[in-house]
Amino acid sequence: MERFRVLVTRRIPEPGLEILRPEAELDIFEGEAPMPREDIASRVKGKGGLVCLLSDKIDSEIMEAGKDLRVISNYAVGYNNIDVDEATRRGILVTNTPGVLTDATADLTWALLMACARRIPESDRFMREGRFLGWGPTLMLGREVYGRTIGIVGLGDIGTAVARRARGFGMRVLYHNRRRNEEGEREEGAEYVSLDDLLRNSDFVSLHVPLTPATRHFIGRREIGLMKKTTILLNVARGEVVDEEALIEALKAKRIASAGLDVFENEPRLNPDFARLENVVLTPHTGSATYESRNRMAIMAAENMLSGLKGKRPPNLVNPDAWKG
Repeated sequence: MERFRVLVTRRIPEPGLEILRPEAELDIFEGEAPMPREDIASRVKGKGGLVCLLSDKIDSEIMEAGKDLRVISNYAVGYNNIDVDEATRRGILVTNTPGVLTDATADLTWALLMACARRIPESDRFMREGRFLGWGPTLMLGREVYGRTIGIVGLGDIGTAVARRARGFGMRVLYHNRRRNEEGEREEGAEYVSLDDLLRNSDFVSLHVPLTPATRHFIGRREIGLMKKTTILLNVARGEVVDEEALIEALKAKRIASAGLDVFENEPRLNPDFARLENVVLTPHTGSATYESRNRMAIMAAENMLSGLKGKRPPNLVNPDAWKG
């Protein structure tokens, strides 16, 4: 039986590796940080498969080094880290792991929302530093959530899951999409509005759009300027969707109340101004970071890989034009 050769740019959860091992010789990068680009270029040579992460830029240079590549399995829902057009030109199948992290990411959105609204990280630091002297009428005042208005930018799977949770808080749900989501309107009671109306009327603005040339800095100075001073902005989509300099200016000037961010423009580098602000809650791109979601992602990435290497159409193929089935 043919034994495939696969490069894995970071150790993924064991359930995925268990699927690959019987049929593939695995070259796994064991570092904690992203695999250096020069190492990817060197070690991808002679490999038929590449399991990579969102932090790995897979472009024509990497593909040229990996002349034997047949499948690139991205351990992520998004795939803006891969030059899909170039992969298609070369006949390389590109796959992703959609659907499995919807609930985990929606849960984190709500964790950030509640943490911002009730100033949880700030309160935690306050207690640890021994600054609590007793209950006070104005101590750590936050924002109420129940019955308020949430504006969801991007009512796809994750945005819809966020809207579903909002119903339990008796919230009015506004949304803006490239096209109307009539099922979301019917099932979740979401109201379609223009982006400007959403920004003007929402107490919480939650971003769930993919990164494309059209959505880079989708939320900038003009958009932030439309928000209420009490608005809380949440981004679990992609860091580049928000103009970070404009957001930092607004947070410093308290033109909006606060922000909860799981993604950043220049990951893994954090703009140091964020670390100095009290009115922002930061998490290290952990939207899908549950045992259940990450295991399902690993299994899906492995199944995508083996399907493609065996000449079968992968179940989560993002460039069908490369399929010559």
